[in-house]
Amino acid sequence: MHILIVEDEKGIIDFLKQGLEEEGFTISFAMDGKEGLEKALSLPVDLILLDWMLPKMSGIDVCKAIRLEKTTIPIIFLTAKDTVQETIEGLKSGANDYMKKPFSFEELLERIKIHFRSSNDNSKLTLGNILLDKRKFQVFVDKKEVSLTQREFELLAYLITNKGTVCTRNKIIEDVWNIHFDYDTGVIDVFMNAIRKKLNLSKDEELIKTIRGVGYIAND
Repeated sequence: MHILIVEDEKGIIDFLKQGLEEEGFTISFAMDGKEGLEKALSLPVDLILLDWMLPKMSGIDVCKAIRLEKTTIPIIFLTAKDTVQETIEGLKSGANDYMKKPFSFEELLERIKIHFRSSNDNSKLTLGNILLDKRKFQVFVDKKEVSLTQREFELLAYLITNKGTVCTRNKIIEDVWNIHFDYDTGVIDVFMNAIRKKLNLSKDEELIKTIRGVGYIAND
């Protein structure tokens, strides 16, 4: 497995590189955001460890640019930014995880393993005439590709993964948005309306059904 480290502190790069190579990972690194983005899009990378405060291009901008290329590469922010609002901003930019410096290498290693497992398991999901490929970040309806944003893709994948089960709005906010405090769940409805429009599904469509006042359920 190939990990890209985008970090401007050489000491942290050396520390991570040594530890991860001892665990059997292949490591590449970049010391500014622009180079990091170039390598993320050109190398066969399986996971990215990304600093927030980088020369030339911030980690937030790097993360957003990667997601515009419709990639599902797991991205873990490693940063000294530690407020709740900053954590939310990092996750909204498309990151899968967020670790605050200083961090435990052992904990980071376990999180990396979890993301590798989740990205490799059940990569192709189906719901009626909908096919979703998690690894290639593609969605097809009747074999015709439909373009979704990162968050729309994640929400659709979550509903299909849990098809047959009612997914409450609070649970979706926790599991898809990774927000574990009071938050306006109305944002989910905005994303669902966009998904339905792109997939040409009506509100009464049984494939993804609204459970009024509760959430959503996907059914074949």
